[in-house]
Amino acid sequence: MPSTTPAVEAVDLRKRYGDEVALDGLSLSIPAGTVYGFLGPNGAGKTTTMRLLTGLSTPDSGSVRVCGVSATDRRSLAPRIGYLPETPPLYDEFSAREQLDYVADLRDIPTDDARDRIETYLEEFDLAADADRRLGTYSKGMRQKTAFIQSVLHDPDVLFLDEPTSGLDPRAARRIRESVVDFADAGATVFLSTHILSVVEAVADEVAVLFDGRLVAEGTADEVRARAETGASASLEDAFLAVTGDAERPESDATQGA
Repeated sequence: MPSTTPAVEAVDLRKRYGDEVALDGLSLSIPAGTVYGFLGPNGAGKTTTMRLLTGLSTPDSGSVRVCGVSATDRRSLAPRIGYLPETPPLYDEFSAREQLDYVADLRDIPTDDARDRIETYLEEFDLAADADRRLGTYSKGMRQKTAFIQSVLHDPDVLFLDEPTSGLDPRAARRIRESVVDFADAGATVFLSTHILSVVEAVADEVAVLFDGRLVAEGTADEVRARAETGASASLEDAFLAVTGDAERPESDATQGA
């Protein structure tokens, strides 16, 4: 039988930075195999949430479990998750292939498996011809593709993505969207934070909207529209603006960097 343990479970997360409240009692329960679109205006607490869920930061109160593992147990958690932050950790002096070899070694991926996975991903993301160039010479889009590959190289159970299509041309952005769906179809869970609502509408099973550190809407895109009282024919952008008080207009594909 499929496991009933949530892939991601957060209970009453609270986090302050000085006098500023970043999260104010956030609770989440995300089933395995779900693409979970996590939305919110700048300053809503999205990055803080992702850092707590990946064990990179500690809440003031509340708890996090990922695949049944406490986020405080970094040694047990690390093999289960992949994380692509908005500013990915890349070494400019490495080539893309060296970067991925390095990550594969850190992840204890067997050499033959690592080589096959790296070459497959380099081909899929049109990086094979430039794989031996230094990352310091790469465009933003090429760096983003390399960072995405390193986040999925070990086949994680839960993948956390913070603005994964930032800086990508339409072809590469589509490939990442397809990869997200492929991961979920294979049973993995994808936690996707982005301002580009067309990406969320294309791939997300569930959508959550964070505002001022609180969850103000959650459910399918249709359920979020209903919560916003915008009507079934309204766009997700309209619903987002309604539940956040028009705090910030999210990006469209036309405003996304190429």
